[in-house]
Amino acid sequence: MDRYIDLIEQTFYFPTEEFKVENNELFFNGVPLMDIVNKYGTPLKLTYLPKISSQIQKAKKIFNDAIAKNNYQGSYTYCYCTKSSHFSFVIEEALKNDIHIETSSAYDIPIVRALFETGKINKSNYIICNGYKRQEYTDNVSALINDGFYNCIPILDNLNELDVYNTTINQPCQLGIRLASDEEPKFEFYTSRLGIRYNDVIDLYKNKIEPNDKFKLKMLHYFINSGIKDSTYYWSELSRFVHMYCELKKINPDLDSIDIGGGFPIKTTVHFEYDYAYMADQIIKTVKKICTEEGVAVPNIFTEFGSFTVGESGATIYSVLGNKLQNDKEEWCMIDSSFITTLPDVWGLNQKYILLAVNHWDKTYSKVKIGGITCDSMDYYNSEAHQNMVFMPKVNTEETLYIGFFHTGAYQESLGGYGGIQHCLVPAPKHILINKNEKGEIETKLFAPEQTKESMLKILGYIK
Repeated sequence: MDRYIDLIEQTFYFPTEEFKVENNELFFNGVPLMDIVNKYGTPLKLTYLPKISSQIQKAKKIFNDAIAKNNYQGSYTYCYCTKSSHFSFVIEEALKNDIHIETSSAYDIPIVRALFETGKINKSNYIICNGYKRQEYTDNVSALINDGFYNCIPILDNLNELDVYNTTINQPCQLGIRLASDEEPKFEFYTSRLGIRYNDVIDLYKNKIEPNDKFKLKMLHYFINSGIKDSTYYWSELSRFVHMYCELKKINPDLDSIDIGGGFPIKTTVHFEYDYAYMADQIIKTVKKICTEEGVAVPNIFTEFGSFTVGESGATIYSVLGNKLQNDKEEWCMIDSSFITTLPDVWGLNQKYILLAVNHWDKTYSKVKIGGITCDSMDYYNSEAHQNMVFMPKVNTEETLYIGFFHTGAYQESLGGYGGIQHCLVPAPKHILINKNEKGEIETKLFAPEQTKESMLKILGYIK
């Protein structure tokens, strides 16, 4: 009998650390998903908070092990990119693990202040301020530094940004510079629009930073869109970046840190192969080798992990409203929401996530396409990361099939316009937080109910 469970077990090494099946129902990190569905209904988003902490601890161990193995004389600091998910429950869970924060907009700074006022951070926390900054952003950063957040480090993104801080900051200030990395060969542009050209960095330091006693250049930062990958492109860009660090270090003793942007990948298929420990080890080896050849002290290493921190904590669960056979071979499972609303990366970037049935694992399976309920022809999902098709259990009309997309915890709410107007006015789904108490028992909490029609009508001006 060709059952859905047979298909999954034959395709992957299953069960996994995260997924198992009991009584033909799926468990995610030990959470019985049908219990969540029966209690809250669908569509729903969920965040399994312990995964955030375990990801942070995993990265810390990997880098600290690599530092010890290579007798590397610098330290490692983990920063969370708030842009991946600004929700309080995400950042507060992350901060339980002695981490620091990277920001990207003016409104991140009020979040930093709220965290400080509630005792979640203190003025010694690193606040790495990235991005091309409008006046409100530079004003907020300056005020933070003037209020004694001495490890708030604005990362200069253009040649004129420092002139602003010279007039708005009245305290000693550590600075960083973002270097404009070359993009991947297949990218539409040759050089990133963000950061300062390599050829301008030395002049910027000598002409504007070194003569000014207020500022010290502490950090160099670079960002690779592709993330940390074992590719010629990645190692070439890292090497070029470290050589620039060495060149600056020789004339600037205050420089002692590098910030490696572009994080570790997350699992997008049940069978996922990536050697995190090997990559951290090679990064440490590369930095040490170049610094030794150049005769300079190795830098402290900062990483800023966003998707890696929060992505694998998230899941999105739908029910199948019905099936439609549109021709001889194209069968559609129509879900009770929209990908454009709930998983915009699927629609906009053709992103793949882990997709599994939540129930009916004992049923036979068939090839399907999954459609959202909007009138947009692009609101669909029809292939997975490991194959150019989707299979789901076949159920009769009296039964309901539930399906889940997993590792959806990064970016989707902000890109989908959480709390705002959704495409075809499809409401944002309810959001459930899942945690474990001291006894290891699962606890759930409704963070937000499904968006109401009243909230949409108010935004649109129909309700005053």
